[in-house]
Amino acid sequence: MHKSFAALAALLVSQVPLWPSVAQGPAPEVVSVQLSNFKFSPSELTLHRGRAYRFHLVNAAGGGHDFSAPGLFAASTIAPGDRGLIVGGKVRLAGKQSVDIVLTPQTAGIYKLTCTHFLHSGMGMNGRIIVQ
Repeated sequence: MHKSFAALAALLVSQVPLWPSVAQGPAPEVVSVQLSNFKFSPSELTLHRGRAYRFHLVNAAGGGHDFSAPGLFAASTIAPGDRGLIVGGKVRLAGKQSVDIVLTPQTAGIYKLTCTHFLHSGMGMNGRIIVQ
């Protein structure tokens, strides 16, 4: 019986890799956007339809800002764990906060980017996101 167990164990080990590979697509491309008083840097982004992106949003200011792009978010697939970070088409960031969101744009177009805090858009906190 001992030899049978050893033979079975050897067979199982030969059939099961120690680190099974997981089929995944390429890692999301990181897109860093800084929010400050009163601009987005960069203020224009070019993305590709069907490609995954990790938006790394950094609020460099002491006060709050938001990354409001409801059209883009509606036209994209959002990672399930990140959906709760987007409320009403925008991501809110407190002062000095950073947030990462993974999304895949599904529809080509030009999408408006603004900060919806009072007067921030009027002071230049605008941009656009082009999906090709």
